Amino acid sequence: MLTGLEKRLKELGKIVIAFSGGIDSSFLLYFANQVLPREHVLAVIVNGQMMAAGDYEEAIDFLKKNHFQYKEILHDVFQVKAFKENHRDRCYHCKKAIMSAIQKAVSKEGFFYVLDGKNADDALYYRPGSLAAKELGIISPLEEMGFTKQDIRKYSKQMGIEFWNKPSNSCLATRFPYNTVLTNEDLKKVELAEDMIRRLGISKTRVRVHHDIARIEVEEPYFETILKNREKIEKIKELGFRYITLDLDGLTSGSFDL
Repeated sequence: MLTGLEKRLKELGKIVIAFSGGIDSSFLLYFANQVLPREHVLAVIVNGQMMAAGDYEEAIDFLKKNHFQYKEILHDVFQVKAFKENHRDRCYHCKKAIMSAIQKAVSKEGFFYVLDGKNADDALYYRPGSLAAKELGIISPLEEMGFTKQDIRKYSKQMGIEFWNKPSNSCLATRFPYNTVLTNEDLKKVELAEDMIRRLGISKTRVRVHHDIARIEVEEPYFETILKNREKIEKIKELGFRYITLDLDGLTSGSFDL
């Protein structure tokens, strides 16, 4: 599997990796820097409101720690109408805008192949952004080679990537029902609320927003942690919520897509 990936990357020769800081693009970037000349691998990270500040800082730390060549792009996602109005195909339009910006930014530097970290498991979920990437000619070598999330975590651990088992995260807009007009303040509220929960030792969490209700999703073994720390959880109300609820269905990926 790794041999196939190495061969594919060498065929491309000089590549840009759309880097999010998640384990998929981190693994791809790390491996690419092992099998290609470092000057032939460029990571591009997009700094936008859809990404939690803590995740962005961790991503930059990873790039600097490993001395990877990278470029930052500022992107205002609220310029994308479908994102601001949180349409069901929001991810398609947002991904198209972001990937187009990456292509434009690197083409003058002699980089023509843009890769992403899409893996074979992504086909199992609602991923409208994948269509946008395909239309733009973005290459997904991990998916091509059949890498699953489990494979990526296994090889990342073997390679010594510290956060090989880091929980998956997603765009902050996924915390809101479709067709809810979003603001930067809305996204910040969710980011701060989830950070408060993580401070309790719960790494996997989502705070879904229903007007003035914050619906907390955590895995069932952490229900007791939430209930035992009621006073700390109640502080989430200070962010602008009237009610705080705990979802008894636990943590559900893409719960607004169901």
